[in-house]
Amino acid sequence: MTDVYDKAKRSAVMARVKSKDTSPERTVRRILTGLGARYRLHRKDLPGSPDIVMPGRKLAVFVHGCFWHGHDCARGARVPKANRDYWLAKVARNRARDDQAQSALRDGGWRVEIVWECELKDKERLAQRLVERLAPPRASAN
Repeated sequence: MTDVYDKAKRSAVMARVKSKDTSPERTVRRILTGLGARYRLHRKDLPGSPDIVMPGRKLAVFVHGCFWHGHDCARGARVPKANRDYWLAKVARNRARDDQAQSALRDGGWRVEIVWECELKDKERLAQRLVERLAPPRASAN
């Protein structure tokens, strides 16, 4: 199947795809603000530039789009028919990059929370999960 846009138009369309301040990110920030959490955005000095960072809690939050990051939900499982091999490789690279950033954060003593776009359908459930994650990390029994 060929693209309905010419190369220049497709480039313009893709350039408008946001990586920061997305609607899902703003929704998660509203929930966190409602819970009284204080946070910073897009810390470039941390691996993967987490979308939301709570330095005092050593908590890094990534808000992932299901398609772009290959979630195992209906939206994440879809692969465009056009240029299928490209998209499969693209999502695989995104997932590898995500795994590397999360490992580096954990190795640095950070807790990592992933919020998937599809989870925003049940905001109350997400808020409850975030409340649990906002609790200070428990000291080990050793």
